[in-house]
Amino acid sequence: MMEHAEDIGVGTETPSSARVALIHEWFDTLGGSERVLEQLLYEYPNAEVFALVDFMDAHERAFLGSRAVHTSFLQHLPGARKRFRLYLPLMPLAVEQFDLSNFDIVISSSHAVAKGVVTGPDQLHVSYVHSPMRYAWDLQHEYLRNSGLDRGVRSWLARAALHYLRTWDVRTANGVDTFVANSAFIANRIRKVYRREAEVVYPPVDVEHFTPSSAKDTYYLTTSRLVPYKRVDVIVEAFRQMPDRRLLVVGAGPEMRRIERLAPRNVELLGYQSFDRVLDLTQRARAFVFASLEDFGIAPVEAQACGTPVIAYGRGGSRETVRPLQDASPTGVFFESQTPQAIVAAIRLFEANEDRFDPAAARENALRFSPEAFRNAFRIAVFRALDALRR
Repeated sequence: MMEHAEDIGVGTETPSSARVALIHEWFDTLGGSERVLEQLLYEYPNAEVFALVDFMDAHERAFLGSRAVHTSFLQHLPGARKRFRLYLPLMPLAVEQFDLSNFDIVISSSHAVAKGVVTGPDQLHVSYVHSPMRYAWDLQHEYLRNSGLDRGVRSWLARAALHYLRTWDVRTANGVDTFVANSAFIANRIRKVYRREAEVVYPPVDVEHFTPSSAKDTYYLTTSRLVPYKRVDVIVEAFRQMPDRRLLVVGAGPEMRRIERLAPRNVELLGYQSFDRVLDLTQRARAFVFASLEDFGIAPVEAQACGTPVIAYGRGGSRETVRPLQDASPTGVFFESQTPQAIVAAIRLFEANEDRFDPAAARENALRFSPEAFRNAFRIAVFRALDALRR
């Protein structure tokens, strides 16, 4: 272990002598936070990886290479493979048990408890925050309703657990030297919850493989996990009011059957599709429709990388990734409420201005969120944090 932060230094790259630990929440499926970790491993190839549990299938974990993942005691608890999230009240204790004393730099990728690892005064802890625990903070009541925990004895037990999590979450923010947020929207949340400033580094998007095509069709597209907060049902209802427009819905999830019952004839639910099929559908779509309030939102950026305009809910990360009609080179249209009527109005506004949307401008905008851009910005954030630590 290096005795002084000055020994780490600040330069154009992380010193080869620095020992780096990457803290991830859990490995179960391949998603946006795993893509962030993939780029962090590219930047810090000798880093060791820690996670509460690791149940990821072999075909999804190629980005980890042959690295062993250090897991917590939650890995071995009954039923953890399928229901590890039920152990949420134990996660703060679990993440605090990781022994990181031999590392110089600790980088946590956090949307729940990863930022709560314990580090010493001579260690740098940089936390890349996808979001503070949404279900413990501003989305608590929505989480309780959707989980059937809004009344009764179980509700009060859940509320008590969430109260404990909030207290722990604020306390452990003091152990983070530098916060990095995945959007200005999340930086505002960090300021509200932890009373700390955060540098914004947008997450990596696979703009290299999402590329434009000259072939275009007349359908509208949305791709999403079919869960309540994605509000795919609102998009479907909007197209019920526009029977002469066609909507394709790609994705699966617990809302599938309910949305199938809602869907009119002009809406096709395609379920899960391969990457190649999603790419083809995104390239040929007239526009991509996005109704979710997201911290960042990868799908609208992927659509723009294909040269496809975006019709999006105008809150959250979409405001930072989509250029509105007021811009000289717009890439999308916003609607201001998650209602069918607002989506219908936005689609009509898009169609009235369709000639203003240039596929090349959409792709140029998407390139701001490339993996290379992420790595460069994150590297600079770590340099600044190291410089601050040694002062």
